[in-house]
Amino acid sequence: MTAGTGAQRDRERGFDHRAIEPEWQRTWADQGVFRIPDDATDPEYVLAMFPYTSGDLHMGHVRNYTITDAYARFERMRGESVLHPMGWDSFGLPAENAANERDTNPRDWTLDCIDSMKSQLKSMGFGYDWEREVATCEPEYYRWNQWLFERFREAGLVDRRAEEINWCPSCETVLADEQVEGDEEVCWRCETPVEARELDQWVLTITDYAEELLEALDDLDGWPNNVREMQRNWIGRQEGDSVEFDLTTGDSVEIFTTRLDTIHGATFFALSPGHEVAQGLAAENDDVADYVDRVEAADDDEIDETSGVFTGEYAENPATGEEIPVYVADYVLEDVGTGALYAVPAHDERDHAFAEEHDIPITQVVEPAPEADVDPDEVDVQAAAYTEDGILVDSAEYDGLTSEEARERFVDVFDGEHRVEFKLRDWLISRQRYWGTPIPMVDCPDCGFVPVPDDELPVELPEFVHTTGNPLDAATEWKETTCPDCGGPAERETDTMDTFVDSSWYFLRYCSPDADEVPFDTERASDWMPVDQYVGGIEHAVMHLLYARFFTKVLDDIDLVDGVREPFVNLTNQGMVLGENGNKMSKSRGNGVSPERIIEEYGADTARLFIMEAAQPEKDFAWNPEGVQSAHQFLQNVHDLAATFADGAVETDDAREPVDEYVAREVAATAATATAEFEDFRFNHALQAARELVSLLRRYRDHTAPDADVFADGVVTVTKLLAPVAPHVAEEIWARLDREGLVAEAAWPSVDAPEGYEIAARLVENTREDVRDIVDTVGIEDPETVTLAVAPDWKHRAHELARESDADNLIGDLMSHDEIREQGDAADFAQDLQAEREALGDVLDPEAELAALDRAAWLVEREFDAEVVVHSADAADDDLAAKAEPGRPAIRID
Repeated sequence: MTAGTGAQRDRERGFDHRAIEPEWQRTWADQGVFRIPDDATDPEYVLAMFPYTSGDLHMGHVRNYTITDAYARFERMRGESVLHPMGWDSFGLPAENAANERDTNPRDWTLDCIDSMKSQLKSMGFGYDWEREVATCEPEYYRWNQWLFERFREAGLVDRRAEEINWCPSCETVLADEQVEGDEEVCWRCETPVEARELDQWVLTITDYAEELLEALDDLDGWPNNVREMQRNWIGRQEGDSVEFDLTTGDSVEIFTTRLDTIHGATFFALSPGHEVAQGLAAENDDVADYVDRVEAADDDEIDETSGVFTGEYAENPATGEEIPVYVADYVLEDVGTGALYAVPAHDERDHAFAEEHDIPITQVVEPAPEADVDPDEVDVQAAAYTEDGILVDSAEYDGLTSEEARERFVDVFDGEHRVEFKLRDWLISRQRYWGTPIPMVDCPDCGFVPVPDDELPVELPEFVHTTGNPLDAATEWKETTCPDCGGPAERETDTMDTFVDSSWYFLRYCSPDADEVPFDTERASDWMPVDQYVGGIEHAVMHLLYARFFTKVLDDIDLVDGVREPFVNLTNQGMVLGENGNKMSKSRGNGVSPERIIEEYGADTARLFIMEAAQPEKDFAWNPEGVQSAHQFLQNVHDLAATFADGAVETDDAREPVDEYVAREVAATAATATAEFEDFRFNHALQAARELVSLLRRYRDHTAPDADVFADGVVTVTKLLAPVAPHVAEEIWARLDREGLVAEAAWPSVDAPEGYEIAARLVENTREDVRDIVDTVGIEDPETVTLAVAPDWKHRAHELARESDADNLIGDLMSHDEIREQGDAADFAQDLQAEREALGDVLDPEAELAALDRAAWLVEREFDAEVVVHSADAADDDLAAKAEPGRPAIRID
């Protein structure tokens, strides 16, 4: 059948992205393609971490949101109901700073940013259910932050206490431990060195959930291992023992150790500079005072970990009765353990380094066990600490105990306590800034702190006041109120919440964003949660993800969700988009790429395609202008291929030939391959398969008059495979092909690869490679005929038996079969099979092998411009057939 000629239509075959992209975006919106009804049952929940409202999208955003959009579109085409929402992480200090710099207010600046960023997201064609949009700075959202704060307080998870806090003098606010970065301890926002201060603060007692937060990580199989390990390290579970040491100051100081077995080797005692005993000593001892002041004033890189000062005091080692010197040492951390430790230089590396610096004795009390890889005679604790468990020595009557036995005994012997401690600290949420959720508490002189009643929520922010420090302190009229309990004069709490509170439950609000009686509908959230696929940056591996996990567990415990204890099933941390030189993109480096410029010049689909082809989602990749141009040209080629077919410019035939069967199988196999790659988030592999199919279809069209149905199926399949990544072009092609509805709502291609496809593909590729080798080796310039012969049936039978046999003497086993032994060269072939026994793989039967080679003959014909003849063993001459082996046809080139 011939569909007509290209002259019958006068339409342009290229596409203009400036015209088609807005058109299809309007169509999707008008037809509600991405809306999900409230009565959907357990939809596929696909979510990208929502953006902070900085005002501009960068290529990192584009990559993140392209990943989730492509996956959401893929699942939708597979027939899933898909929840794919978007919102705005719109509170935070940068908005406040920007407002001060621009002489405006944070709300106006933030809403302008939202308008700008929303327009940019829409121009990329991202398929969000915009009816579920949330903005955390809106009272209808942060009202529920306040409501949840009060529910957490009722559950005993809120405390107010004096805390030594991390203070950023530049941002003029408190930082959580997780917001202090690096060994230099700088602010995560502005990189200013952080100071220590003591203030009364509101905290959420996340430590109540430390054990579960840690244990549940083992079940998060869909999370990257490095993220789980980062959380394990941050939670920092340690099982150990506490023991008290009496000091000559009169104090009894508790220590916590995981190595109580080493107590007989303690040769000095160390206090952190912030320990209360160290502070007391500093008040009486000038040397200690000078050292403590120097440590507190110094940057981290100015203090050596071996630095310390002898206090002139001693501690009694309860194991030996000996007095050991007490030092104040910078390497002892106030917030780890008890801020004090007994030091065993022989068995701890940092203790060893300190002891060497201060000429303190080093006494070995543990040696390698008999089964250890280390010879006890080779251990020299004077040179380096031996830190492994082993057998006790020089430990009085306890010599010979294993380390584990000693630890169990010593807890009772030295009146200790066995317990579990965590590095994790309670979540300090107080911030002395304006642009955040007001903490819904009232400070009454008579009643103390009283919660604002639910029916008076939200406590809305007052008008912004340009001032240093906390602007809410300057909002006198707003701050002055009455006590909800006694009615007397009181003041509102002027701290606002850490913005990580906003992002700890926003994914639940998407389930019912218009709910005005509850933060979210419990029944719907319990059905729709957890998020099936979550995508965002590795920089949120600890803070955001840990807090979201904590919130979700609490919400289940207080019956706001039912049985949902983890928020995210699968997590992907997308890599960075780097500049052309491989450095991180930034304005200061001048290597940033504007999404608007790329969209204007090449279109959103080109940007999306290049980003998804460049690397797997978790890998970094460098921006490459040539790659962008290649992606754009590829999309034009696909459109041209489809347009020429739709316009009748491709001559077709309805006589099904082997070449048509070959292409039909490749189309089906490509769909199966791409599906598996999409499922595994290897989008670049899926797109490479689509590229190869386009190349095949073009060669098919140029080689012969293709079968109309096969060619149409190929073009339709390519269109569907590209639709999640290049949706505008795919819709344009879909319409050009006059297909029903929208490709965004079309059914995904069948995913069943043809039977025996992998074996056949390997056969064809190996055969083509063998033909090339012969042509090159012999130097045949213009081959006229390539003859292929399939191995005879008996060789296939011998090959099958060899793969199945477990006989030691394979040759004898094979020759025991009459059908094989009777062949003239059976012994030689059996010997070959014996030699290759371990490498024998699956092969097609003779008939299937003949058919596979016949289908692929056109590829060899095109490559060498030669006739290709494929014979069965019976049809080939004896000399040629004798050279053929299963999976390796004999080849003659004339």
